[in-house]
Parts: sequence; structure tokens; C-alpha cells
Amino acid sequence: MPAKSSTIVTALTAAALVAVGVLGYQASASAPDTLAPARQDGSHGSTAPKSPAQGKKDKTPRPVAVPAGSGEGRRVVYSLGAKRVWLVGADGTAIRTYGVAPSTVSPPAGAYAVVSRSVSVTGSDGIAIEHVVRFASVDGVVIGFSAAVDGSTPNPDASKKTGGIRESRDDGKAMWEFALRGVKVVVVS
Repeated sequence: MPAKSSTIVTALTAAALVAVGVLGYQASASAPDTLAPARQDGSHGSTAPKSPAQGKKDKTPRPVAVPAGSGEGRRVVYSLGAKRVWLVGADGTAIRTYGVAPSTVSPPAGAYAVVSRSVSVTGSDGIAIEHVVRFASVDGVVIGFSAAVDGSTPNPDASKKTGGIRESRDDGKAMWEFALRGVKVVVVS
């Protein structure tokens, strides 16, 4: 019997190692680019310069620059015209940028600060939302960033006064982690 049990243990160990290897491969293949190891030059592999041949195959859009005149230091920049947000680090470089679905009521251009946050609430349009980051109020309408729990980014009904600037759930989580109470929010045209 000892020979049989050692054979079984060896077979189970080999099967477990294969399973761990397959799971590890699947996890690494599905990891977002933001988790890619940094290169020695400090950039991530996804932002490395491409050779001309690689550039033709790569359809990834180039990063959109932080708007000039949007201030300095750590801040959130929201461009009304571009319908885009930048999360900007203390050194002035964009950590993340993404498109948003604007609300029907927009804040005037200027500098604000995050005044309140909520993990989850119901939006003024009746949609369940999460990662709410509020920074302004216009004529009684509270303005803030949020993500719909169902992942939608609807076109708001222009006849209703809403202040929710909708972002994807992933972008909403990034905003939530970045924009703590008091963080500067700069709105540009």
C-alpha cells in the first residue's frame, strides 16, 4: 500500500501544479495594462515607443494631454467641451484620462474641491449609482461624478435638471480612490 499512496500523492501534486500554472497564465493574460511591470525607463510596456512597423498595427489612441491652464499639482480636471476627465498627480502628469457622459446642468469653469462622497445612492434620474464624488452646486443642483451600477452612461433628458457626470464603473472606482474630500477639481471649457 505505501507504494500506491505515494503514487497517488505524486499524481495529485502534479495535477495541482498544472492547475496553478493554468490559472496563473489566465490571470496574467487578463490583467489590465496598469498592472504591467514598469520598465527601467519608468514607463509601462503599453506606453513604450513603437517602431514604425508596430505603430501601423497599433490602433490605440494616444493619450490626451492635460488641458493647459488647468492649474498645478494633484487635481481632477473636467473639460466640458471635450467631455473628458483627467486625474492629475502632484507632478502635473495625467495618471488616468477618460470620457464621461455630462449632466444636464454643468458647473461654470473654475476651481472647486470635493465636498462629499457616497459609496452608493440613487441618482436624481432614478438610477442606482456608486462612487459618487460631489464638488459643486448650481441653482440647487448638486454636481458630481458617479458610475451607474448597471454600467450605463445614459444621455440625460434635457428637460430634467441633473448633476450626475457619468463615468464607467472602472473609471468611477479610479475617481473614488483618487478624489478624496478636499481634492481640487478644475472645470475647463
